[in-house]
Amino acid sequence: MRSFLKIFFASFLALVVFVIAFLFFTVGYVSSIASKPTEETGYNAVLVLDLNESFAEKAATDPLAGFSDSRYNTPGVYDVIRLIRYAKTDTAIRGIYIKASANGNGLGTSEEIRNALRDFKKSQKFIYAFGDVISLKAYYTANVADKIYCNPKGGVEWKGLTSVSPYLKGGLDKLEIQPEIFYAGKFKSATEPLRADKMSDANRLQLSEILGNIFNHILNQTAISRIQDTAVLRQCVDQQLIQSANDALHYKLVDGLKYNDEVMGEIAGRVKASSITGINFVSMGKYYESVKTKFNTTGSDRIAMIYAEGDIVGGKNSQKEIGQDIYRQIIRKARLDNDVKAIVLRINSGGGSALVTENLWRELTLAKSEKPVVISFGDVSASGAYYLSCNADSIFADPMTITGSIGVFSMLFNTQGFFKNKLGITFDGVHTAKEPDAISMVQPLTDMQRKFIQNDVDSIYHDFTSRVASGRNRNIGYIDSIAQGRIWSGEKALQLGLVDRIGGVQDALDCAARMAKLKSYRLREYPEPENFLELLLNNYKQSVKVKTIREDLGEQGVKWYQTMSVYQNMAGVPQARLPFEFSLIP
Repeated sequence: MRSFLKIFFASFLALVVFVIAFLFFTVGYVSSIASKPTEETGYNAVLVLDLNESFAEKAATDPLAGFSDSRYNTPGVYDVIRLIRYAKTDTAIRGIYIKASANGNGLGTSEEIRNALRDFKKSQKFIYAFGDVISLKAYYTANVADKIYCNPKGGVEWKGLTSVSPYLKGGLDKLEIQPEIFYAGKFKSATEPLRADKMSDANRLQLSEILGNIFNHILNQTAISRIQDTAVLRQCVDQQLIQSANDALHYKLVDGLKYNDEVMGEIAGRVKASSITGINFVSMGKYYESVKTKFNTTGSDRIAMIYAEGDIVGGKNSQKEIGQDIYRQIIRKARLDNDVKAIVLRINSGGGSALVTENLWRELTLAKSEKPVVISFGDVSASGAYYLSCNADSIFADPMTITGSIGVFSMLFNTQGFFKNKLGITFDGVHTAKEPDAISMVQPLTDMQRKFIQNDVDSIYHDFTSRVASGRNRNIGYIDSIAQGRIWSGEKALQLGLVDRIGGVQDALDCAARMAKLKSYRLREYPEPENFLELLLNNYKQSVKVKTIREDLGEQGVKWYQTMSVYQNMAGVPQARLPFEFSLIP
């Protein structure tokens, strides 16, 4: 009994301490939230855009931001666009400084930020950009600056684009793991790394074309910004003429070669600061906290702005996933809300579960029957992401958005050989049917099971192309000819009729407002913010997981782990998913 009381009172005391601590931190957090938005930017401020910072579609909330003067929430892509637009008329902001060494954002996001910077220049305020060694993506975004400088011992990575994929078939053969692959669409190469040891001709064709389209866009836009000949810029790439900072200056890619302190000194002169340390630099996060309450216009009418990013999955979504339960509820809520006059879905996804995609397509179709539905594509909006979007009233894409990939696949792994020959483990059992009706990963599929799965894949592909044909007002034969799992750039998708306009998220909102005949409106943004405890726990679990994997496997090991986790989660579930993890080098 005495032991029980000790344990009871110890547990009770720990609970009391936890509650008091939680209340203390919550009060501090809430009070800081209340105070931060009223922070003054100050006079002669220079807004800092660090391109190495990765901006998600929705603002990333730091649960500890309220406890530190140096920590701020990270704005989302549309927030960054709005911040740059607001800074254009904000008398406190004198100009923008771009940290341009690297770029942690995708091509579509980079395009939207670049367009916002171009618009900012109309204010006659300055934009300076600097990087020691400037990557291609960073250079493309930053070359709209009035002055772009690089370190005299650095340079600009002015090279072509490359896409490289790992092929796992050889490793699976050695492990005696046999992938069972089913797909519809000759370009649907998501499973190619599992069934081949090199790139197929079809995949090589589509990658060559899309990389060519994207790089031509980069060349053309750079030529306009730098008042340079595209032929010269192309020659610099083909002949690898940019090997040093002096080469970058010679071919007019940069305006000068300077060290960081020299660039700071030039900015200090522009804002009439007494010294470099006297420059009032304001980070995007701090500026976001200061002015975000001024984003919304007036009016009682609402436009629902739904941010959707990551894999399309069943159940509730975790960070950077589009979970069926959450997003079905969000779309339904926006449809039934009488104050919401239009819906804009901003989606950045390579697709996912075919069934979840169909269910979300259904919700958006129901919404469209009652109010305008407009889609804005981000960096990638392909396969399942395109499926659920295809019936919208209007679709906007950035020129370098990766889209299309109208195709389906399914796969399983037969691990019988691995267990038997590598581990000495065998499996046996009984079943009541003539053939085993349960699909197992420890024995080969029967001919009947293979036929059933392939029929399922073909049926989903027919539904997919039918949905697209109906939504885009085209015949199914034409859609099939541009489908087959093939990916396209946003510019090419416009020519093919897969999207309606080239434009960003603001263009999509303007379109929705016109369709709903709204002169003024306020945004109602979804998903709604998590509470403090959810944020704290989710951030902690995610950081611990990634840190543990990185410590055990290293940075490259993390990428391999994530790749294999994706394949494992896809096993046995028909997928409308981008044919590969699209990555560019440099």
